Amino acid sequence: MSDSRARNAASGLGSGSRKRTWTELLAGRVKRQLHGPGREYKLQESAVRLLRRHLNLNDLLLEVEGPACKTLCLHQLMDPEASADLSSSLIGSALRDQASRLGVPVAVLSSRTVASSIVQICASSGEPSHRVLLNAEQRKKLSSLLEVAQYLLAHSMFSRVSFCEELWEVQDSLLLEAVWHLHVQNVVSLQELLESRADTQATVAWLFRDLCLLCEQMEASTPHTEIARAMLSDFVQLFVLRGFQKNSDLRSVEPAHMAQLSAAVLQRMLIFALEALTTGLQDASPAYRAVKSWFGVFCGHTCGGMTSVDAPRRFFSHTLTQVLTHKPVLRVSDAVQMQREWSFAKTSCLLTGLYRRLFETLRPEELVGHLQEVLETHEVNWRHVLSCVSTLVICLPEAQRLVNDWVARLLVRAFESCDLDSMVTAFLVVRQAALEGPSVFPSYSDWFQASFGSTRGFHSGSKKTLVFLFKFLSDLVPFEAPRYLQVHILHPPLVPSKYRSLLADYVALARTRLAELQVSVENMGLYEDPSSAGDIAEPHSQAHQDVEKAITVFEHTGKIPVAVMEARCSPRSEGGCRPCRRTAGTARSCAQRAQSRHDRPLPV
Repeated sequence: MSDSRARNAASGLGSGSRKRTWTELLAGRVKRQLHGPGREYKLQESAVRLLRRHLNLNDLLLEVEGPACKTLCLHQLMDPEASADLSSSLIGSALRDQASRLGVPVAVLSSRTVASSIVQICASSGEPSHRVLLNAEQRKKLSSLLEVAQYLLAHSMFSRVSFCEELWEVQDSLLLEAVWHLHVQNVVSLQELLESRADTQATVAWLFRDLCLLCEQMEASTPHTEIARAMLSDFVQLFVLRGFQKNSDLRSVEPAHMAQLSAAVLQRMLIFALEALTTGLQDASPAYRAVKSWFGVFCGHTCGGMTSVDAPRRFFSHTLTQVLTHKPVLRVSDAVQMQREWSFAKTSCLLTGLYRRLFETLRPEELVGHLQEVLETHEVNWRHVLSCVSTLVICLPEAQRLVNDWVARLLVRAFESCDLDSMVTAFLVVRQAALEGPSVFPSYSDWFQASFGSTRGFHSGSKKTLVFLFKFLSDLVPFEAPRYLQVHILHPPLVPSKYRSLLADYVALARTRLAELQVSVENMGLYEDPSSAGDIAEPHSQAHQDVEKAITVFEHTGKIPVAVMEARCSPRSEGGCRPCRRTAGTARSCAQRAQSRHDRPLPV
């Protein structure tokens, strides 16, 4: 009775609640899925992607026709002994047959197999993983493989797009030299390979890592140095042309992706080099070798082969700007105190070498104009700016005239509008140039007298300009080297009598500072040397140094130095040409000792 009631209740639920069989459920689900547009195409694409990611084509080829097809494993064919009787046409024919049996395009099959073979060649040395260069055996095998790849390309049996995708899947297993050979042998160009990957950041990181390793290994004494140099040159040329070429110079507009990638790689390499320099490098360290190699790319050999002339110039100008503005953490007061440590002789030879290579591409006028523009528009690294100025006056004969003209323009602007930035730049630049000696630039004392010691001085326009000058000099006093304070006191600016109080106040301040430093005002000698500000000699010691320097000059030239003649012949010589009676005695001593050494009449 109860069973019949249950059956009646179940039958009364209606057709919508009837339990369906498993077959009916599946049929209904398939029916609903088929209604989606493009469903079949999406499923096919997903299946192909899944197959390509997990399929080992070399193993599959063995499964299709058994051991006889072992010849189709291209990484085995690259052994010269094993492949002596096989030609590229035979390999291509076999690949076409296997692609037909597998139901995949022959170009995809070939690309995947060649990529797999390249990986196995790169991993076959058994050497440490931190390498970018092939050994001789690997290079021979790769050459044979690329001949096969070139044949496949020529017969439309190779897909560069698929090949690039496969290479990026295994990028960590690739050696950079193998990638370069693909470019040189026209299998796939560096640009096409780099453009095929959307992840710019990952590509830059990979290139940066391998280029650093390449630079390290290039400076090591190995039989592969020439290959390494050619590799680095080709990479740099590509990055410069693509990163610094104007669109108007190209037949077609370069993809923004490639331009950004190229500029990012070059910038990262330069920042790495500059950071390494700040830490101090040992000559034999890997970092030293890497920096030396990278700075070596800024030369005519690397850039001379470029089809564009303007791209290297833009790259060099951009590089100079990056160097001058790298980590601008030093203040003006730091530069005033430390600039004598940034002379040409005390600057790293790697950095001065970079400056000299950059100078070769840009004209002297362009260099000075570029320096001025960077200083006016950027926060700068004063250490790099002033070491660049030192290198400029040492290396370029025209630098003295150009720097003097530049400083004159800065002073005119400074006094016209009381522009403190221009004033600071002028003084720092002049002092830095003067550190390199009178053979390349006038002494700071001579420049200061010429600029402010006459009625034609930059400061002589009005009381406002006088106040501006002495306010500036007074602000420098706490940071000044003693030699500069001595110059300002012994060769003061020319000031009208009604404004003498301005000069008196400054002189009092400077003398007080010298007293704090326990340095005598008169203790400067005939041969001022601001670069030695940290080591001020005692008066009697300074006189002895003056005599020795004068004798050295006399021995080299056969003439008494001008400074000695001025001190000897000046109407003020008994009191000294400076406020120091020691000077006249020094002059007489120089003359007497020099004459006694050479036993000949002195040219008076």
